[in-house]
Amino acid sequence: QVQFVESGGELVQPGGSLNLSCLASGFRWTTGVIGWFRQAPGKEREEVSCISSAGGYQYYTDSVKGRFTISRDTSKDTVYLQIRRAKPDDTAVYYCATHRGCTKQYMADHTGWSRWGQGTQVTVSS
Repeated sequence: QVQFVESGGELVQPGGSLNLSCLASGFRWTTGVIGWFRQAPGKEREEVSCISSAGGYQYYTDSVKGRFTISRDTSKDTVYLQIRRAKPDDTAVYYCATHRGCTKQYMADHTGWSRWGQGTQVTVSS
């Protein structure tokens, strides 16, 4: 199974913005969802956001609500994660993966997600 490809991570100052991309080649949008996760050094992997198969529902973990926005462009097989008002605690490697649902419960089931990519590094520092 071909893994997803994350990109767009970079060094950004606190309060800044950046946009991450998840290339999901050949993804079946009608039967699956895509979610974003992150992992900081020495920390457990943390669920961040997901978007439903129809695109009408998005989930965000409490720490990113109001700052992060998930979106998609099915014509490009790509899901995006816009980060605004970045904080140092956002520093992590960001990954995308797929599952069958987009809820808090699905996001907590890390082992149920597949097609994990290599991740893209986001560093928030002055």
